[in-house]
Amino acid sequence: MNDMMKNILLWLVIAAVLLTVFNNFNTPAETNRISYSEFVKEVQSGQIAKVTVDGYIISGNRTSGDTFDTVRPAASDPKIMDDLLSNDVVVEGSLPEQTSIWTQLLVASFPILLILAIFMFFMRQMQGGGGGKGGPMSFGKSKARLLPEDQIKTTFADVAGCDEAKEDTEELVDFLREPSKYQRLGGKIPRGILMCGPPGTGKTLLAKAIAGEAKVPFFTISGSDFVEMFVGVGASRVRDMFEQAKKHAPCIIFIDEIDAVGRNRGSGMGGGNDEREQTLNQLLVEMDGFEGNEGIIVIAATNRPDVLDPALLRPGRFDRQVQVGLPDIRGREQILKVHLRKVPCDDNVEPKNIARGTPGFSGADLANLVNEAALFAARSNRRLVNMEQLELAKDKILMGAERKTMVMSDKEKLNTAYHEAGHTIIGYLMPEHDPVYKVSIIPRGRALGVTMYLPEEDKYSVSKTGLESQVCSLYGGRIAEEIVHGFDGVSTGASNDIERATSIARNMVTKWGLSAKLGPFAYEEDNDSGGYIAGPTGGKANYFSPETGKIIDAEVQDIISRCYAKATEILHENRAKLEVMAEALMQYETIDAKQIKEIMDGKKPSAPESWTDSDSNSSKDSGEQSSDNFSSAEVDSSLNDEDEVPDQTSKPAGE
Repeated sequence: MNDMMKNILLWLVIAAVLLTVFNNFNTPAETNRISYSEFVKEVQSGQIAKVTVDGYIISGNRTSGDTFDTVRPAASDPKIMDDLLSNDVVVEGSLPEQTSIWTQLLVASFPILLILAIFMFFMRQMQGGGGGKGGPMSFGKSKARLLPEDQIKTTFADVAGCDEAKEDTEELVDFLREPSKYQRLGGKIPRGILMCGPPGTGKTLLAKAIAGEAKVPFFTISGSDFVEMFVGVGASRVRDMFEQAKKHAPCIIFIDEIDAVGRNRGSGMGGGNDEREQTLNQLLVEMDGFEGNEGIIVIAATNRPDVLDPALLRPGRFDRQVQVGLPDIRGREQILKVHLRKVPCDDNVEPKNIARGTPGFSGADLANLVNEAALFAARSNRRLVNMEQLELAKDKILMGAERKTMVMSDKEKLNTAYHEAGHTIIGYLMPEHDPVYKVSIIPRGRALGVTMYLPEEDKYSVSKTGLESQVCSLYGGRIAEEIVHGFDGVSTGASNDIERATSIARNMVTKWGLSAKLGPFAYEEDNDSGGYIAGPTGGKANYFSPETGKIIDAEVQDIISRCYAKATEILHENRAKLEVMAEALMQYETIDAKQIKEIMDGKKPSAPESWTDSDSNSSKDSGEQSSDNFSSAEVDSSLNDEDEVPDQTSKPAGE
């Protein structure tokens, strides 16, 4: 209601300004004005019936009934009155309008007062004023938004997939409800809880659930809201936020993305970060200083706990760190059930099957999957969401959207079919490799074709055999092109495959200690200076001599050469299956695990259930290929440049 009244007042002020401007520019119409000499002639010729004299303005009526007006010259004309009376013209006069000096002063000063009022109104709005918060120093007030306990509807029932994190926070809720239960045993409520985890795992949702379960006021603010261009504003806002929190204690303060203000001090270059460091110092004092803040719990969320200042993480400030990681298969099933409750679903929807096919998905990814499935169902004019739409949504997220407008020539489609068939056969036959889920030569995202692998269960580490199997499968596409077309016929489609295979091999040698010759030593590590210091390796710190660098290059080349030779041998032994799979891809464009198994068992592949003859005819159009150089990428469980094992699926990436 207050916002609506402000908007109405603003539009009224704008309307008043416009009316004032228009009135100032409005001049009386001069359509009936005549010259004074013409007026005298008409008087002498008897054409004037009546006149009214108002200073220099003479207006009146002619005998014909027309109206007119004229302006008397500055010099007086005593004969005009004789002419008027001798020609029987009715002459009238007008009294000057009497206005007080206060009215004249008010009218003269009204535009200035109006402009000042508009200026003050906009200044209050820009400074966060309004109500009783206005004033020239209102920019130092906290921007934290207070949510009363009756407005928070989120509970632990709305949070799924992070059971360990919920257990750590349920104790906090119990303490807020019954503090005496712990105080009689000498226990103290935690001052702060730091939630760490990848983006989209539900850190903010879990914080709201804590406030909803505890039924206490909830202050929410982002870390970037503290820092401004004026030094000292951030510290002032921190003080003001805790002053407001004391008035509503017990309460919860939630700071999202705390790394924006809590980064390690001393990492900046220059004085530009003094404001951020002062803000951090004030936050440290408020959380655990001489003045206690009883009943105030600070919950912070970040996906970069490694860059936070150590003083922020010590006991007494953030006493407890809660890890909110990516959900496992059971957690994904629970999350899907929460989101599927919000859409009408068919009886054939099995959240467990969808959870198995989405390793590495966060809660936000799963919410997006359900939303995409609902959109697919709406486009098809369906009343319920079924497994077909959920599979389409999963393929779109994992492999990218189909580029139906991209026209490929038959030659390039055949080359892509051989490329993807090579990936598929190597991935199918290599030990400890994830099973092949689906192969397609329909352009998706930045890839001309996609080979997707899905693990049978969640993986948290990969063995040396599994890594070498991944390198072999990455080179399967290039080797298939070389076998069919010769070395001169190899295309640029394997550029991304080569890059990823080289990255895995180099990490095996320099990070994971999987080289027998060099041993378990870390020769490289990522430079985590926050971007202020970048070495010659583009953000990597090297710990080896030039001689050791040559040995590392030789070991990486040895791994790649062995894997390349192994993959070449396998494809030569399965050349007939390579031809059959490429032919099946040209006919059906997409084949799944069932057709792949039939081909590898030496059988003729059956048609996919959703495939019809019209599907093949719709993609037979030939045309010129786009000049963009896209690579044929596959979705698999490859490792990136990070120290840890990443998600078991990755989206296709181009060159």
